Amino acid sequence: MAMSQRQITVIKTVVFILCLLPLARLVGFAMLDQLGANPLEFITRNTGDWTLYFLCITLAVTPIRKIAGWSWLLRLRRMLGLYAFFYASLHFLTFLWFDHFFDLAEMWADVLKRPFITVGFLGFAGLLPLALTSTNGMIKRLGGKRWQLLHRLIYLIVPAGVLHYYWMKAGKHDLSQPLMFAVLVGVLLLMRVWWRWSARRSELAQGR
Repeated sequence: MAMSQRQITVIKTVVFILCLLPLARLVGFAMLDQLGANPLEFITRNTGDWTLYFLCITLAVTPIRKIAGWSWLLRLRRMLGLYAFFYASLHFLTFLWFDHFFDLAEMWADVLKRPFITVGFLGFAGLLPLALTSTNGMIKRLGGKRWQLLHRLIYLIVPAGVLHYYWMKAGKHDLSQPLMFAVLVGVLLLMRVWWRWSARRSELAQGR
């Protein structure tokens, strides 16, 4: 399915606006005092949920492109990945600001003390180099192969995000959503493993 540059620009603009809606909703709720009895928990949960949503959407781009033949989807992947980092940053800022009032020593002690925070922090730290190297200039500086190798960190970051979510929900005995995310991410990763194995098998067959 081929797309003109104008069509892609329109789609990117629409997607960009749609990706801001969760933040607009959160700001609107805050202005109308509709964050519930525990505003901190609402903001933390909301920004964390949308981080995971965008990580999964970004991970789904390649499988959808392969299955549907929509090569233009690749033009959206960088934006979606940066939005995942954006919401992860808001999630981390909520933790640093409202939980610890920018006390870095206290925050670090919490990171080391609680495993689900440790995993979440590692996932966020992993997103940092991906966001910083998302520009065309950085791709040229690193070289295509090294850039691709670095960005394969996403295959560790997304499961870390799911594990962070699982451990957080396990304390509340609510595992239905974490398990749903685990299955989804597992399928998206296994599809990549299958395609890579199939391609390798085809190469070996041609080399005989």
